[in-house]
Amino acid sequence: MTEISGFGTVLLFIVGALVFVIIMLLVGKILRPENPTPEKQMTYESGEEPTGSAWGKFNVRFYVIALIFLLFEAELIFLFPWATVFGNEQLISETNGLWSQFSLIETFIFIGILAVGLIYVWSKGMLNWVRPRPQMPDFKSKIPLKVYKEFNERN
Repeated sequence: MTEISGFGTVLLFIVGALVFVIIMLLVGKILRPENPTPEKQMTYESGEEPTGSAWGKFNVRFYVIALIFLLFEAELIFLFPWATVFGNEQLISETNGLWSQFSLIETFIFIGILAVGLIYVWSKGMLNWVRPRPQMPDFKSKIPLKVYKEFNERN
């Protein structure tokens, strides 16, 4: 009997996952009722009825903030292995603590690079949101201001 290599095992898991997904989709197609209504066909927007076109313009800042978030979120991918591998007591004892000092310095360098990136993004104003300036109405009322003040004081 022949053994399956590591790649063969991974291939079997991928094929098994695809077969499972296809079977579940087919079972769902067979079992679910088919009765579309206008409410079911309507686009869902957080419980609100959609208004206007779906081709609305979005502020580019949404994408910039999302990209910055993803960029800085990637630090967790690198910090977690440092916390697990560099904290190995056997490596620390074999290297007389040099390994832990090296890993600590390397972690601070990495976080420092991220901090420099954050300072750069902040200094370029990429985290500042453009706020609309309130426009004061230029309505001129025929009623004197004194009448409004008296009314507000009574109520």
